[in-house]
Amino acid sequence: MALEAKGHSVADAASSHHHLYEAYNELHTLSQHLSSTPFSSPAILVVGHQTDGKSALIEALMGFQFNHVGGGTKTRRPVTLHMKYNEECVGPVCGIVDEEGNGVVKEKSMEEIQAYIQSENLRLENEACQFSPKEIIIRVEYKYCPNLTIIDTPGLIAAAPGRKNSSLQGQARGVESLVRAKMQHKEFIILCLEDCSDWSNATTRKVVMQVDPELSRTIIVSTKLDTKIPQFSCASDVEVFLSPAESTLDGFILGGSPFFTSVPSGRVGSGHGSVFRSNAEFKQAVSLREVEDIGSLEEKLCRPLSDKERSRIGVSSLRHFLEELLRKRYMDNVPLIIPLLEREHRNGVKRLNEINQELSTLDESKLKEKGRNCQDLFLTKLSLLLKGSVVAPPDKFGETLQDERTNGGAFVGPDCLQFPHKLIPNAAMRLYGGAQYHRAMAEFRFVVGGIKCPQISREEIVNACGVEDIHDGTNYSRTACVLAVAKAQDTFEPFLNQLGFRLLHILKRLVPICIYLLQKEGEYLSGHEVFLGRFTSAFNNFAESTERGCREKCMEDLVSTTRYVSWSLHNKNRAGLRHFLDSFGASEQAIANSSPSYSGSYQEPALASNANDKQDNKAKSDTKLGHAISGTDSGGSPQTTETRLADLLDSTLWNRRLAPSSERIVYALVQHIFLGIKEYFLASAELKFNCFLLMPIVDKLPALLREDLECAFENDLDSIFDVSRVRSSLGQQKRDTEIELKRIQRLKEKFRQIHEQLCREQN
Repeated sequence: MALEAKGHSVADAASSHHHLYEAYNELHTLSQHLSSTPFSSPAILVVGHQTDGKSALIEALMGFQFNHVGGGTKTRRPVTLHMKYNEECVGPVCGIVDEEGNGVVKEKSMEEIQAYIQSENLRLENEACQFSPKEIIIRVEYKYCPNLTIIDTPGLIAAAPGRKNSSLQGQARGVESLVRAKMQHKEFIILCLEDCSDWSNATTRKVVMQVDPELSRTIIVSTKLDTKIPQFSCASDVEVFLSPAESTLDGFILGGSPFFTSVPSGRVGSGHGSVFRSNAEFKQAVSLREVEDIGSLEEKLCRPLSDKERSRIGVSSLRHFLEELLRKRYMDNVPLIIPLLEREHRNGVKRLNEINQELSTLDESKLKEKGRNCQDLFLTKLSLLLKGSVVAPPDKFGETLQDERTNGGAFVGPDCLQFPHKLIPNAAMRLYGGAQYHRAMAEFRFVVGGIKCPQISREEIVNACGVEDIHDGTNYSRTACVLAVAKAQDTFEPFLNQLGFRLLHILKRLVPICIYLLQKEGEYLSGHEVFLGRFTSAFNNFAESTERGCREKCMEDLVSTTRYVSWSLHNKNRAGLRHFLDSFGASEQAIANSSPSYSGSYQEPALASNANDKQDNKAKSDTKLGHAISGTDSGGSPQTTETRLADLLDSTLWNRRLAPSSERIVYALVQHIFLGIKEYFLASAELKFNCFLLMPIVDKLPALLREDLECAFENDLDSIFDVSRVRSSLGQQKRDTEIELKRIQRLKEKFRQIHEQLCREQN
């Protein structure tokens, strides 16, 4: 009777463990398809660099070969293996969990699974993103399998430095990011593989410790032991390798010390290149290699290994340790899983009720009402963003000035240089809405306001003189006007286009921010992408047309100020110009009085037979121009108006030689006219963009959108809301949610029964 009772207790324990593994396998599969799952079932996560032997070690743990093994990157998607011991399965019974998310297991042969994994690796190898975090989930039952859930990750890449290896460096970052994301799951036990004979070379541990700095949930495994044993020259080296100090490993690893494994090379198959004819032969070779490794170590140490040391050598020791550790984690986590499943079930019921509520509102009147409410809320959010708000996270929606220049264009002058962004106030801050609009306008004022009049060459001055329609005299005031308006037109027109494009970029960014706020408050019309697309398109079209009209108004102002010069408008600083001309005239007179030979310093080819006479006349005309400007003659006595006028005409109308005095006067006039145009352009552009771009968004856009929406409601409601497609989408969501609720409910009952049975066993 005692033997019979003992047999029943063993059978009950086995049955309990069987249901426990089944429940956790189903829980892990469910967690892959729940976007906000609050739980993660315990599993072994294998992490290592390329060619560390990850996939080969997993195959040795399983007792059969299945994976795409070889040099380089062979694993491009994580492979999750739900392994279950079943003594009745002489050969591996495998299946792949359907990737559609319904949890259905499709039974596959070993060859089909191998072909699928290889095809996925080849597919990803040819894509831009060569790695995928989505797991391939495989169920296996086999008489040689342990009760384990193991996740094989892509191998970490140690890329060489240098620009020629930039592609491989990008892949290395992608793989490390994927592996680190997997290691973030606190329930995962990390199996850290190191292929080294010196524990100070922490290649894989360096990555693992970024997530698990104390190595409290990490098991370290030294692979390829059979290749390392011959490298040791003395017994002390082997002792240090088998029992490294805790300080060397930088943490307190699970199990207290590393494990050491060897896996024989060669594939299972019937082909010419196959080494093993069956999985049983492969498993036997693994066991034989374990015995050989122990013998080689004892030979190097010149002593037999202790029981503790033997418990760390070989695949079988690692397998037993992992199985016991995972079983204990499973049992400890059972009480914690039940309340989490109940919470997920409540969330599912809530989602189902929301879907039913949406289905009940899919009639014409209610859809119109929801559309109007959504539009009004959108306009409210838009106004709030322009006035100033912090309801949207700046780190997600804000732009620094550098980002804004990259996405919306920079203010670039004729020299093709950008103004240093650090000199603009709030340049490093991530802004949106009205604050970003104001910063862009401030940068426009700052950049354009600092522009100086471009340099003018003597050739440009002479070419601008030309010939009048009734005489061939020279009019330097007209010359200055021609030069100033041409320079102003070329300088300011590009800035006008750049300002319009930048402000349009800022306004268009408001749409996704408003939609985010609607989603945050639960007012977003989910499933009605056609309506939202029409809404967004109407806003963008209005913003583009308004910006274009505003820019045209600004262009009219620029054309008017560069087409006709009004001295009262363009010569803003008349006192400054008079002061310049007075000082210039005085300096010219002083030069003429103190240096009579100055006339000889300016030489040009003679146009008449007597060059010396020409030079004398030139000197006289320059001197007379100075007298005319200063109002005095050479003796310092006042001149008559007629004399000053004759001297001025002699210098500027009848003489076409461009003396330094004439050049300086022309340049001074051009500068003052250019300054007047710039000041008017700045004030006019800012005022018009505020009045004819910003204000219409506030006061004209709401009425236009409402009119457009009502017109669409009257003409073709179905094309806006696409009721049939939305009803079909909601129906599918309802069916998926109902299936998900049934799976959660079934898991709840399983874990509750397991918990009750474990409690009875403890009592």
